[in-house]
Amino acid sequence: MKKKALQRLLAVALTGAMVVGSMTGCGGSSSETETATEEAAETAEETTEEAAEETEEATEEASEEAADAEESTEGTGMDSWEPFAENVTLKVPVYDRGAEGVPDVSNNYWTQWVQENFGDPYNITVEYVPITRSDVLTSYSLLAASDDLPTILMEYDYPKQAQWANDGYLTTFDMDEFAKVAPTYYQRMVDLDQLQYSTLNGDTYFCLAERPYYNTSYTFVTFYRKDWLEQIGYDEYPTTWAEEKEMLQKLKDEGICEYPLGGQMVTGAGVDQNYAYRTFPLDEENWAVYGDYAIPALGDEANKKLLQRVNEQYNLGFIDPEYYTIDSETAKANFVNGKSLSWSGYISGEMDFLTSFYDINPDGELAVKVSQNVADEEGGTVPAFRANNPFGMMVSFSSSATEDELKAAWMYMEWLSQEDNLFTFQWGIEGENYTMGEDGLPVAVADYSGDYTQGFSNSKDYWCIVIEARNAGTIEDVIHANLPHDLPQEFEEDVIANYYGQLEIADAGYAVSDCNFAVTIESVAEYQATLLEDYTVFRDQLTMCSPEEFDTLYDELAQEYADAGYAEICEERKAAYEAGNSTKLPE
Repeated sequence: MKKKALQRLLAVALTGAMVVGSMTGCGGSSSETETATEEAAETAEETTEEAAEETEEATEEASEEAADAEESTEGTGMDSWEPFAENVTLKVPVYDRGAEGVPDVSNNYWTQWVQENFGDPYNITVEYVPITRSDVLTSYSLLAASDDLPTILMEYDYPKQAQWANDGYLTTFDMDEFAKVAPTYYQRMVDLDQLQYSTLNGDTYFCLAERPYYNTSYTFVTFYRKDWLEQIGYDEYPTTWAEEKEMLQKLKDEGICEYPLGGQMVTGAGVDQNYAYRTFPLDEENWAVYGDYAIPALGDEANKKLLQRVNEQYNLGFIDPEYYTIDSETAKANFVNGKSLSWSGYISGEMDFLTSFYDINPDGELAVKVSQNVADEEGGTVPAFRANNPFGMMVSFSSSATEDELKAAWMYMEWLSQEDNLFTFQWGIEGENYTMGEDGLPVAVADYSGDYTQGFSNSKDYWCIVIEARNAGTIEDVIHANLPHDLPQEFEEDVIANYYGQLEIADAGYAVSDCNFAVTIESVAEYQATLLEDYTVFRDQLTMCSPEEFDTLYDELAQEYADAGYAEICEERKAAYEAGNSTKLPE
């Protein structure tokens, strides 16, 4: 029993004593007073005895709780670890993005560093399993089919994790046992109020990584050709569709760029995010049913408005007519080679497309498209964007993992959570990958290519199991540390301005996190792969048709999409929402 309960019992006893005093001071007869006094005294005595008994019980209970707490914290964390008696193999997934200039994702200095500093001391063999970033679901399904799932399964998207749970890939686990092995990781989840996202269908499946500044997407930045815009009389990128359309047409008319919006094939989960085309304030049921970005919402009004805009852009000649043959690397190269106006990418100490751009265009000048809280009523858009979940990577564990393998995974997560280990993995070797500034903060060495070369985006795909971004100092410090500073142009001020622009948009209610469900949406597992394939085909048809055909074709394809399983997914989401098994929009 807690302190407040003890105080309540003492107050009851005192109240009984006060009753005696108040009655003896009243103007009633002496016999009545005597009787009342005797009754009150008996009541007070009984109450005091009861309070004493409950106080004793409470003291014993508090002592037991303290003993339990001491026992629960005793022998936890790294101080309690011992090497496994027999070698344990820990398989950890890592995204293979096919990016140039990064070492083999499964065998490099940093994978060997983990083995030497974590694996060897505890008799654990750490193996990194490449996962194709562009087709995560297929990578895991192939591993499952060959009974070779990694010990850890990681993904950013709740629906994918729910699908894996539904397919039997994942094991449930005891969070209290996890806390004993990985108290640092566990306590951080508690501090960030993340435990509410750790369950599915009432069982514990997930641990959650940290995501700093989750209500913005400031790390993903769009660069555009400022020099081109200046040639046609623009000081900055237009904020409305009418102005942008006029600007794009001038670029074509002046012969500066034939297809200023470039073009890239549309495929996979997460395409065609329609947040800017939604109606605010959002309808909560619509958000829950159609708002998920993993499966395109063909048939929803926001999706229709987005694709109608793309159709217009295509028919005006702003998009390369061969876009459906162009992969992401080719599209990036097209920007570098002056065939498109803009390109978006994650900021980091090394940004290959910026380095290549200035090599090929030494006189070229770029600018950052800074987010602004501007609604385009005529163009039918708002400044909304997809806010991330209030957690980073969702971490789960293979249903085929042994007890020792599960413990090894938890140990790995705890070891990486230690400040020194995480800092080294994120920043590298001082004097090689970074130097220490006068302010005591690390400064990345641009274009480092020595023995300690890190993986994609400063090895993010390894340490994202703990935190989503390098986080040292203020947001200004973080941005400074995560940008290259050896290029002909500095973008620090613009990226900072973009962050604060997005923060203003978020504060205005336009940063939208997707709905997460506490139950498995089983139809997602059944239909998602087919729907993504169908959407690629349907989307190309809707992009390339004439504007006059668009409405009729959209309705036809939306019905076909619904019949292929999307209607069933939406009905199941709606039922989960109505049953209270989902997150809600913030009030």
